[in-house]
Amino acid sequence: MRLRGPLRTVGIALALVLAGAGTGAAEAAPEQRPRPPVWTDCPADPSGAPADPRLRCTTVRVPLDYRAPRGRTIEIAVSKLPTAKPGLRRGILVHNGGGPGIASLHLPTAQEAGYPQEVLDRYDLVSFDPRGVGRSTPVTCGRTAAGVPYELVFPFPAPDGSIAPNVRYARDLARDCLAGDRELIRQTTTANTARDLDRIRAALGESKISYRAASYGTYLGVVYAELFPGRADRFVLDANVSPNVTWQDRLATWDHASELRFEDFAAWAAERDATLRFGATPAAVRANYLALAAKLDRTPVNHPVAGPVNGNLWRTVYRLDSYHTALFQEIADWWRFLADDGTGPVPYWWLAKGPSDVPEDNDVAALTAVLCNDTPASRDLAGYQRRVTESGRRNPILNGMGANVWPCAFWPAPVEPAVRITDRGPRNILLLQTERDPATPLVGALGMRATLGERARMVTVDSGNHGAYDRWVPSCAVTAADRFLSTGVLPERDLSCRPSPPS
Repeated sequence: MRLRGPLRTVGIALALVLAGAGTGAAEAAPEQRPRPPVWTDCPADPSGAPADPRLRCTTVRVPLDYRAPRGRTIEIAVSKLPTAKPGLRRGILVHNGGGPGIASLHLPTAQEAGYPQEVLDRYDLVSFDPRGVGRSTPVTCGRTAAGVPYELVFPFPAPDGSIAPNVRYARDLARDCLAGDRELIRQTTTANTARDLDRIRAALGESKISYRAASYGTYLGVVYAELFPGRADRFVLDANVSPNVTWQDRLATWDHASELRFEDFAAWAAERDATLRFGATPAAVRANYLALAAKLDRTPVNHPVAGPVNGNLWRTVYRLDSYHTALFQEIADWWRFLADDGTGPVPYWWLAKGPSDVPEDNDVAALTAVLCNDTPASRDLAGYQRRVTESGRRNPILNGMGANVWPCAFWPAPVEPAVRITDRGPRNILLLQTERDPATPLVGALGMRATLGERARMVTVDSGNHGAYDRWVPSCAVTAADRFLSTGVLPERDLSCRPSPPS
């Protein structure tokens, strides 16, 4: 079973980061002179939403391996929504949907409503499906959707705490991913995606790009700014990850981050105990959540669309819907359905099918490729078991999932070191962060802030949503980002605030 619609989009937005080496020397390479792009209608939106007739699409050919620039090439699908006004236009504002593995071609349409007019007047909105994803040359592990269930993609341990099923899944998925187009999947890295972005910039005839992205997109953004500092204009990075650590270390932060975020949900549910009946206090809500998960571990409940919902699928659904307070009601709907043994109303479930010409496992294949190609992972399986056991004891909401094994434990060494992010470069980066983000926790944002030094300023919001640039939850982060994008003025110092009261 695969999550679709809002759950799928939010869930695969894994928001983490890596380590490595590298400099901005790539910028010294001669400027490419690509042919002008040929713009056409865009393909269908994989979410099922109607395609925006104003959105224009093209493809840019890039080297598969930048160490062999005259070798094999692949396609990158690019989109543009013209919004800038003549006389006010500054350039292009590029977006990324996170993940890694999120198709982003239709983001300009989705993001347009979130910008004030003064930002839209200055930029044409641009996005692209990153290499390996969606309408760009896609990667696959040769599996159907049924072969990549999210309660195994996210490696929740077995009910008895064993990671043996996770080890088998990770080993087999790594084998399948590497058995196909090995060259393509091994070259699907964050650094290469950043290089692709610079080819897109050149193809669009721009001397610089501005950029706004969240989650994994923050890491892609700082890698681009490190490799091409003179081509980076105004960068807004929201829901940040620590740049110079391994994916394994970043993933492990999920467990404690979800404990902090659960406090928000538990307080929300306790305030509504008269109708929800999940517990009159946050402590009671917590105990009842854990009891429901344990019950489902023993006896799954059948969902008419999702099929058998065991404890780990329930933990998955909770975690993905914890990304935004607006989704708390969906957690409650699932809870009531599962607690009533599937006899109550069926919770809302959006079944948007991906394009038929994109592999069914594409998002998981791209996610796996980037995680495993960017930084190496431990191969000590006994060590994973120890860490999962300890983390599950301290962090029972996810039962130690973040500390568990991924296919990277069975993957070849990266083809190149990850780009090392430094504090050397122009002062043109604004970091936005919430305090209790369950996917990209505050500790990662503090790592990003410390690494960038005077290149950046940071705005922190007292919230648990995954992302602070949210027009429907206004705050000082939204105000600072709009001001920076439209005028170039960064805050004089780091800021923090609570969300603004509803108007």
